[in-house]
Amino acid sequence: MSGTGPRESIFPTRMALTNTKTRLKGAQTGHSLLAKKRDALTTRFRAILRKVDEAKRKMGRVMQLASFSMAEVTYATGDISYLVQEQARAASFKVKARQENVSGVVLPAFDVDRSPGTEFSLTGLGRGGQQVTRTREVYAKAVETLVELASLQTAFMILDEVIRATNRRVNAIEHVVIPRLENTIKYIMSELDEMDREEFFRLKKVQGKKKRDTDAAEAQRKLDEAEAGPVEEEVLPPADEPIANSDLLSSKDEDVIF
Repeated sequence: MSGTGPRESIFPTRMALTNTKTRLKGAQTGHSLLAKKRDALTTRFRAILRKVDEAKRKMGRVMQLASFSMAEVTYATGDISYLVQEQARAASFKVKARQENVSGVVLPAFDVDRSPGTEFSLTGLGRGGQQVTRTREVYAKAVETLVELASLQTAFMILDEVIRATNRRVNAIEHVVIPRLENTIKYIMSELDEMDREEFFRLKKVQGKKKRDTDAAEAQRKLDEAEAGPVEEEVLPPADEPIANSDLLSSKDEDVIF
């Protein structure tokens, strides 16, 4: 038996060999496709990772500016939270979800739909109107950055899990499935070769026995002929030689006249 390592328990036949080779071809094709998918997901994962890093740095700067802007508004106009609550009627920011397909993996993405909504035109009319407007724009930018970061972070987590699962599948096919099928093919081929050698040896033995039986029968026939001695053959006259009348007449029929 050739080949070491784990293999499948299968009866070695030509059909089993063909089926195992087909399965091995499918496993190799699946391994190639999964490897390409893993590479594509890894490329997208690294791009998202760079964007996440940039978004987090941007988020830190934007939130810092928003906090300073809010401090300026509070210093200029005092507490305006009750005015904002009174004038708020409809949301000026809406988040819409969509899906992106990356190598068969569906990634959610979030977009900001900025509608006119509630206008705070009268807020800070007495004083601090410029600071209120600037704070509103800065916080709007902060919300957009936050939505972008949430979208990237969600895609990052999903891709991380999918890449891990794909790596496990690729490694399982490469280090478990394919070697097991290869060992099974080696085992079947070795068994088939052994059966062919056994069949060839059996045919040679059968042919040799038939030859010995034929030789023994021929020797027995020659021995029987030798023991029986030569056989005397009766000599007949030639067919065209006339037979004498005296030979046809017996002693008693000599007086018979034809």
